[in-house]
Amino acid sequence: MNFIYLLPVLKTKSRISRKFQYIINRLLCQTDSPLMNADILFARKETPVANKLNSAFLICLAGSDHPLFSEARKILHKVYAIGSLNDLAKFFIRRLKDVEKEIALVEKTNRDFQKSLTDLEVYLRRSSPVYDNEFRDKVWQVFFPEGVDIFTNHHWHANKLRKSRIVDIKEENPDPLTEPGSELLFTSNVLLSIPDKETNIESLNYNDDLKRALKKAISEPQLYWFDHPLQIGVAPEANEIVYGLVELDKSLDAERERGNLKNEKVKCLLSVSVTHRGLQPIAKDYIHQDVVRKYELKNLEVYVFTESDTRKLIEEVFLPVVRQNIRSKDAEKLLQVFGVDGEYGRHYSFLKAMAAAWNVLIDPKVRATFKIDLDQVFPQKELVEQSGASAFEHFRNSLWGAKGTGDKGQELELGMVAGALVNEKDIQKSLYTPDVTFPENVPDKEAGIFFSKMLMALSTEGEMMTRYKENSAIDGKKKCIQRIHVTGGTNGILVDALRRYRPFTPSFIGRAEDQCYLLSVLCKKEMPRLAYLHEDGLIMRHDKEAFAHEALKAAKFGNIIGDYIRTLYFSEYARMLTNDVNSLKDILNPFTGCFISRIPVTIVMLRFALKGAGFFEEGNEEYGQRFFFENAPRLEKAIDFIRGDNSMFKQQVDKERKGWNLFYDALDAIENLKNKQDTLASSIVTRAREIIDACKIIN
Repeated sequence: MNFIYLLPVLKTKSRISRKFQYIINRLLCQTDSPLMNADILFARKETPVANKLNSAFLICLAGSDHPLFSEARKILHKVYAIGSLNDLAKFFIRRLKDVEKEIALVEKTNRDFQKSLTDLEVYLRRSSPVYDNEFRDKVWQVFFPEGVDIFTNHHWHANKLRKSRIVDIKEENPDPLTEPGSELLFTSNVLLSIPDKETNIESLNYNDDLKRALKKAISEPQLYWFDHPLQIGVAPEANEIVYGLVELDKSLDAERERGNLKNEKVKCLLSVSVTHRGLQPIAKDYIHQDVVRKYELKNLEVYVFTESDTRKLIEEVFLPVVRQNIRSKDAEKLLQVFGVDGEYGRHYSFLKAMAAAWNVLIDPKVRATFKIDLDQVFPQKELVEQSGASAFEHFRNSLWGAKGTGDKGQELELGMVAGALVNEKDIQKSLYTPDVTFPENVPDKEAGIFFSKMLMALSTEGEMMTRYKENSAIDGKKKCIQRIHVTGGTNGILVDALRRYRPFTPSFIGRAEDQCYLLSVLCKKEMPRLAYLHEDGLIMRHDKEAFAHEALKAAKFGNIIGDYIRTLYFSEYARMLTNDVNSLKDILNPFTGCFISRIPVTIVMLRFALKGAGFFEEGNEEYGQRFFFENAPRLEKAIDFIRGDNSMFKQQVDKERKGWNLFYDALDAIENLKNKQDTLASSIVTRAREIIDACKIIN
């Protein structure tokens, strides 16, 4: 067996500074520290191999002063020689090299990091600290600086955050929405998968064609994986499509009663992302049979778009215009950004972009789009009673589209809007009950290194729960706040802003696609900065736990790794967008900004190691083994994706930006051709309407 690959890590002197090694060593040996004491694991023969490798990784990070350093090095060396296990051993060995390089570079170039590292070392050498507030903040100053002082003073920091988000309104939107029922496209996404393996397809109440297609799809290889896809054949009470559409339809009854909706039906666009290709051609038929056929949607006109539908729009609508009027090189490849299958960022950008396409190709009255998740409901009774307005009445706010200045004088355009959420179990307390509450304590292990939930709660209090009051500092008329932290549903954008700013989420983003959307336009210098208006009282009830508890439970495993990859991708994205990452973080902190780290690989690997160690410590060895063996390849792929000055990440984002620019250039060209009454425009618009009409689910 050739062990040459191991030599850079196991036989040469580490490039990690003695200072950093000392800190890791002390944290490992600190009984009450956030890092586990791994020493005893090597003495037990029955210790699972993933646990041994993980502990060896942590101890190698601590360096030769750790009493088990030599033993840890031998374990990595030994397991690497075993063919069936060498991938995981190789993963940890490569990450040791990555952390060495990262810490050496940042310690050399970042004075703030140097100082925080020195301060923590001095603190640890001076005493035997107890895991208290001072100790935690010293550790966080190195690994999680956004969290320092917040746990003990979170109300003060929430107020400070709110003040930093204040916008002085200079000009209201002179032409706000007046008839949301016809001017607004509602959108949502469906993640569709094959039936559960225990499901008897013949027993399902579908027609024979659909059953045959399902059986064929089951035999296909899986193409995409989602956190909690909807499995065809689930009971109605666990079906998000049924729940979301029926509840949205009910909420529109209230709008009709208040005179906000006339005879028209509200349009709702669904993107359907599938795990197996064979589900694409049957998605609309399934939704018709399982939803529309069984439930009357008297207020909605539902359109369902699969990847095959988006391909038709590219090939038969956009490409002819591009070839004749723009002549872009590689147009077909670039336009493939427009679609729904893949990671979450792909369908998120598609749903937003469809509002612009609808405005040009179908109906110029459509002036905005608003995305909801299908587990969210407009609680119209509470909205009217407690906020003084129904959902549609909130959309008429003339501050949506207003212009103003931020706390540092920066010009802003509030072309987007964001609401908030209340959990179904809490709405009886108040519509304004935060859906994420501040933690009562800081858990040990992983949270001692990175505790984003605390910052999510802070941002929920400081941004999402902001109330506008007359004769106050934030009256909702002359002063409002902009939002940085938004949720995947409950946000919208005006078509005019969409076409001018051209925001998008890279298609490979699988977590926080909503917040990544804003990142794409934050560094535009030639225009006022695009921002979200916080619409006080635009609150949706979040019912996920009320009807799909099992889906939440099943999603937990994938969400953990998605959170780690988020740190890798957001950190790389920030460095790609600007040379002044600190200024960008000033805009995004605390919550969104905390995922932009000066030491992203180090943070991710410490979190990964500590999370997995926790499973073993709890006695859940099978889960711990799965955690490491199944998720190490995902992290390996993500780290390789961001590696290098001209990373594959950077190349892909550049390509997708060109693709979205081409998409909006094509819309501009179609609009110009329509104004000239060009025959090409007429034929293209006719074909677009045919394709889109075929996506409509007939009630």
